[in-house]
Amino acid sequence: MAASALFILDLKGKPLISRNYKGDVGLGEIENFMGVLLQREEEGTLTPVLTYGHVHFLWIKHANLYLVATTKKNGNASLVFSFLYKVVEVSWGVWGGLGVTLIRGGGVTEVFSEYFKELEEESIRDNFVIIYELLDELMDFGFPQTTDSKILQEYITQEGNKLDTGRSRVPTTVTNAVSWRSEGIRYKKNEVFIDVIESVNLLVSANGSVVLSEVVGTIKLKVFLSGMPELRLGLNDRVLFELTGRGKNKSVELEDVKFHQCVRLSRFDNDRTISFIPPDGDFELMSYRLHTQVKPLIWIESIIEKFSHSRVEIMVKAKGQFKKQSVANGVEIAIPVPSDADSPKFKTTVGSARYLPERNVVIWSIKSFPVSIPCAPQPREHPLSPPKPPRGVPPVPPQPGGGRGGPHEPLRGSQGGKEHLMRAHFGLPSVEKEEEEGRPPIAVRFEIPYFTVSGIQVRYMKIIEKSGYQALPWVRYITQSGDYQIRTS
Repeated sequence: MAASALFILDLKGKPLISRNYKGDVGLGEIENFMGVLLQREEEGTLTPVLTYGHVHFLWIKHANLYLVATTKKNGNASLVFSFLYKVVEVSWGVWGGLGVTLIRGGGVTEVFSEYFKELEEESIRDNFVIIYELLDELMDFGFPQTTDSKILQEYITQEGNKLDTGRSRVPTTVTNAVSWRSEGIRYKKNEVFIDVIESVNLLVSANGSVVLSEVVGTIKLKVFLSGMPELRLGLNDRVLFELTGRGKNKSVELEDVKFHQCVRLSRFDNDRTISFIPPDGDFELMSYRLHTQVKPLIWIESIIEKFSHSRVEIMVKAKGQFKKQSVANGVEIAIPVPSDADSPKFKTTVGSARYLPERNVVIWSIKSFPVSIPCAPQPREHPLSPPKPPRGVPPVPPQPGGGRGGPHEPLRGSQGGKEHLMRAHFGLPSVEKEEEEGRPPIAVRFEIPYFTVSGIQVRYMKIIEKSGYQALPWVRYITQSGDYQIRTS
């Protein structure tokens, strides 16, 4: 059992729009919600589920709005909250801010976000008609129905007054087993772009030992395929290698794997095959996590000397500890400084440094080394089966994030194995009493293309479609910083 009714309220608790799906909870019950919320907030006992009498209020806050679902039953709270967030997402697309994700799909806030640029009180008042149409399609008798924003946009448009009611129809995708992809999609050139992106979360203590390290990875696809193709993705999965007797060499043990709703989970459980009919366009196929000891890709050494009532001097040394043929782009090192520091002076062997007083940090940016040699132009990804392009015409790579892009650009950046130095000098005010301040860690940002920390590889991508067309899959690997911090002594 899910929700009996859905309400969207302003900050004062006044209902802006509502939809009663079952009729067992009166619309007047919502008047009790704000009083209970304020009382629990004052008592410090505020929870996502509030109860008044026999009515339960399940609520979320988005911008200057409250989205509230009511029920008298012992319903599935996780399902209701997932639905609320999906509503926000769908509305964002049409209005810009409401959408939600349901059962490996999306939700109310998520849906509204696909419809509108910003989900706020004004966008609600300006789009009553579309919101009521969406609420009727999103839920039926308290149970979530169609929550895929791409499907909803096929027959609920932003220009509601121009709808041709005489030829209204429900897209076949709503009743299909494959509700996330429409039939009849056609492309002149069939391609699939695969992005394997890994974020490194690392915490290093002041003495140089690694306190925490993990890798969070995602595999994102951008699909330009005709018809209803079936895709099969092969990875160097350790469990798969053991099942097939290939050993553990060059394999990766994936943890906390999460899939898009299009993946056939039963088949993955049986033989570790990732088989799916993809949505059109871009989507996240899967995510995974690896709790493994990661060697710091960019090593930071710092010396911070604070002279009382006079000055503070900072010396930071950065060194790449990845393969020499790899390149780190967009390196930014944020070094904390005292809140009362002034008169900054910098000297760097490479890059530039700037002081951000509002954040009390120095940002050392490294785009490229002065002596580094630019890499030869190359595509940002490579095909799994390299084709031969026409003479004089290089392969067209996708833009960052996937898709069709423009000409390639030479890649520059800090190369592994090289050290760089930054010195900073700050003045301190002359005060008699000096308060002790905490020392925030140094934070590092970077991106390394053509490289993954875990060693995960896309072994193959099979594309099967009844028309038998040939499609070209492209793959790109990227390692980037996540929560990457080095404590200072």
